[in-house]
Amino acid sequence: MSTSLLRERILDATAGITIGGGWAAVSMGKVASAVGVSRQTVHTEIGTKAELAEALVIREVEGFLAEVITGFDGAPDVPTAIERSITRVLIRSEESALVRGVVGAAHGADTELLPLLTTRPEHLLELATATVRGLVAPFALPLPQARIDATIEVIVRVALSQVMHPTGAPHEVAEHLAWMVRTVLEALPRT
Repeated sequence: MSTSLLRERILDATAGITIGGGWAAVSMGKVASAVGVSRQTVHTEIGTKAELAEALVIREVEGFLAEVITGFDGAPDVPTAIERSITRVLIRSEESALVRGVVGAAHGADTELLPLLTTRPEHLLELATATVRGLVAPFALPLPQARIDATIEVIVRVALSQVMHPTGAPHEVAEHLAWMVRTVLEALPRT
């Protein structure tokens, strides 16, 4: 079995155990048993339980970033790309059993699960903002890079906040964020 396939099977098993019983239910032995390998194999492939949590979070984040990239594909402008991306991300968060478990933890269900998504929040924020920055760059916005970066960070933080504590339907939240960006861009002087 290839290393990447084994790693995916380990992460799938970990997600299943987490969804079924919370992060406290996860042990390297349970993961190994679910995958059909030894505990040492899990340790060799992943490392510690903390590294397992981080690998699971990174995989989940990569799935969300794929939604962002898809939202930008073929978009005629940045506000449209943002609206599409945020809608896709928030729909995915509603459909993700793992995210629902984390959101449940944030609302008092399984307090052991919340640290799974917040293992390294600065890493998550950096990865998301760097991805969006790269997607926005080809649009050559008429703003200083510092303003673009600050706006991207605000949008990413709002999106992450909405994943954890939804306050509206995905398309409504996305439309509001797109409206803010569109309003700022339309207010810029034309050269």
